[in-house]
Amino acid sequence: MLRSASRGRVLSAAASAALLLPLFAGAPPAGADASAADALQRQFASAAGRTGVPESVLLAVSYLQSRWDGHAGAPSVTGGYGPMHLTDAATALARSAPHHSDGGEDARGDTARPARATAATAARALPTAGELPARLRTLERAAALTGIPAERLRTESAANIEGGAALLAAAQREAGRAPSADPADWYGAVARYSGADDTATATAYADDVFDVIRTGEARVTDSGQRVALAAAPAVAPEKEQVASLGLRAPAGGPVECPPTVACEWVPAPYEEFGDGDYGNHDKADRPGSQSIDYIVVHDTEATWDVTLGLVQDPTYVSWQYSLRSSDGHVAQHLPLKDVGWHAGNWYVNAKSVGLEHEGFLTAPDSWYTEAMYRSSARLVRYLAKRYGIPLDRQHVLGHDNVPGTVASSVPGMHTDPGPYWDWAHYFRLLGRPLTPSAGPRAAVVTIRPEYAENRAEYTGCVTAGTACAPHGSGAVRLRTAPSEDAPLVKDAGLRPGGQESTTGVNDTGARASTGQSYAVAERRGDWTAVWYLGQKAWFRNPAAAPTAVNGRGLLLTPRAGLAEVPVYGRAYPEASAYPAGVPVQAVSPLPYRLLAGQRYVVGLKTPGEYFYAPTFDTSGHRVVRGQEEYYQIQFGHRVAFVKAADVRVFRG
Repeated sequence: MLRSASRGRVLSAAASAALLLPLFAGAPPAGADASAADALQRQFASAAGRTGVPESVLLAVSYLQSRWDGHAGAPSVTGGYGPMHLTDAATALARSAPHHSDGGEDARGDTARPARATAATAARALPTAGELPARLRTLERAAALTGIPAERLRTESAANIEGGAALLAAAQREAGRAPSADPADWYGAVARYSGADDTATATAYADDVFDVIRTGEARVTDSGQRVALAAAPAVAPEKEQVASLGLRAPAGGPVECPPTVACEWVPAPYEEFGDGDYGNHDKADRPGSQSIDYIVVHDTEATWDVTLGLVQDPTYVSWQYSLRSSDGHVAQHLPLKDVGWHAGNWYVNAKSVGLEHEGFLTAPDSWYTEAMYRSSARLVRYLAKRYGIPLDRQHVLGHDNVPGTVASSVPGMHTDPGPYWDWAHYFRLLGRPLTPSAGPRAAVVTIRPEYAENRAEYTGCVTAGTACAPHGSGAVRLRTAPSEDAPLVKDAGLRPGGQESTTGVNDTGARASTGQSYAVAERRGDWTAVWYLGQKAWFRNPAAAPTAVNGRGLLLTPRAGLAEVPVYGRAYPEASAYPAGVPVQAVSPLPYRLLAGQRYVVGLKTPGEYFYAPTFDTSGHRVVRGQEEYYQIQFGHRVAFVKAADVRVFRG
């Protein structure tokens, strides 16, 4: 049975029939998509005029779903198509296995007890259309209301917009309300469009739509269309309309969420199996015992119902929050004081909060909705304020930025959310846009390509070696020389045998991601070199179309007299800091070296810490803290640590 699935009311057969003929008669003809740069804007106006939905409402709903992008007819992570995100999950649901379920990883990333690989999930048959909740079948309803074939609704923007307008008009009529030119009269219809089955999520979604109406938006879409929604700050919706939709009350529980997101409690189990084994997280007392320094962004590689099933499996792994794509709904699974098993690095687990976003890395056109981006950003802002976490890419990490703990674990580290997560847009929503803070000869650059225009080729999304569909990306490629023909830089940890990096979608060996900051090694024409994994790495960065912004920051380099210093994947204490009964954890370097003359950007300074929690009984848990201090640095695509005693820090 699907968890947290929508049980939203659907149109009665009579209502559907009543709406079918007039909407069918006004449906856009085949081929209605046009190439003119304002064609999409006119399609919204036309659909609004035919259905009686105010144009501002139609535009704002579409913006919250897709930011008006069509994604060339490819589905979202919940099987939603086109600017209006009409869902057809039976057609579009991906068949990828969840990214934590390959059965080969240590769920915790800690050697204090024997590693227990996560259990591989059983194969799940795709549901039939009749087994799916209404929120995942809105394209089917739109087809019935308009008479437009499903294929056109999936692939043609004009048809898709018409279908979305029909659903809004149907929701208005179903609520017993007449069409109105006043956007404020459509609050209930918008809440219904979310597909949410509880009043809190439906209300949060409608509030976001009306926030877009009040503030306005304008952008160029992924197909080059210019779309604008003028601000209407005086619009005051009738929020009481949600009460008449027949939705359930919000789920209770000890949630730790901002009031601006809809959050429910879906607890992860803390259970003992016998033979000293237990799952799927550890009890702790953060931030009293340890500071929380990181927020780790994941994608689930699974649909919402599968995700909730996994986190409630005591033999599986855990994280603090899951976020749903269709409406931005949040489920919390662990108290923030406890430690989830999500990052594959025990040091990072012990000092982080994990957010899993419904999505599929290896299906890059399975795009993330604006509703989820906004909900996630609100949650991250709340967490950052609560724990004093800086809103930058040294502290807000992707799972693909978490380092391996030791040399042997580097090749198996995960690569989500991958190159298609829009970090630039995410940081705008966080209120920390990535902008220049220094002049053209700055010692630091922050990666910042234009996402939609940055369409580097990736391979292996579906079949190994086969090119992925063209798609915007937040990452740039790094080469050994300032030329597109130069080889990609190598990653000695990812490929110990010295093999070349590749263009594979999961290959992070020669990739710098939006928001990551690096020390400049050289500038030559349209190319910039940075220090990366102990080598000089070049990326194209022309002044006319820059892929990075200039900045300032703390830098470090080996202290005088040292030719090189070791690099670590965790910041553990020195051996003398461990009390009796707590086994000393090896301070084992990664297979990289930071060489004299090289410089790297500093993220934070921290004492060596180790959270000893090998048993279900928490009485023996300890936080070991040493005198050895470490700096976190942006070393490659992933962060790393160096001992403070080995380096000299200066401002660049």
